[in-house]
Amino acid sequence: MLVGEQPGDQEDLAGHPFVGPAGEVLNRALAQAGAPREAFYVTNAVKHFKHEQRGKRRMHKTPNTSEVKACRWWLDHERRLVGPKVVVALGGTAAAAVLGRPVSVTKERGVAGTLADGATAFITVHPSYLLRIPDAEAKAAAYRDFVSDLKAAYALARAATTNRAQAHR
Repeated sequence: MLVGEQPGDQEDLAGHPFVGPAGEVLNRALAQAGAPREAFYVTNAVKHFKHEQRGKRRMHKTPNTSEVKACRWWLDHERRLVGPKVVVALGGTAAAAVLGRPVSVTKERGVAGTLADGATAFITVHPSYLLRIPDAEAKAAAYRDFVSDLKAAYALARAATTNRAQAHR
């Protein structure tokens, strides 16, 4: 399961997560990681698009803690229905929603942890972060790290699926 922050403008209009510019980055990174997007249930921690109007544009505003907590029951319900073995939190807001506490992505990125239901939590950056890096060299390095994170998370999911299948034989 991939968990993002909240719908962006294009996602809000389309009614699907990660269909805008961040979704394009995510799709490209998943492909390079050898992790087909179809293998993941993709959702957001916060279900509404928080924004402020600037002329005709709707500009993203980061959800606050109370909004993350208010939407947590939806995420928990999705997790119960989907039953993912690995939950990849894309960014700090998603990580806070998944773990139920504030998270420093830079400190906990790439570290797998066990959730109360036995699933593995894995934290990485949100693909929109990669879009905002102004320096081309830094952006390329951050993208390579993101691909590496997705590859590691997918390997964890495949291993969990293999172990589960072997346990049922």
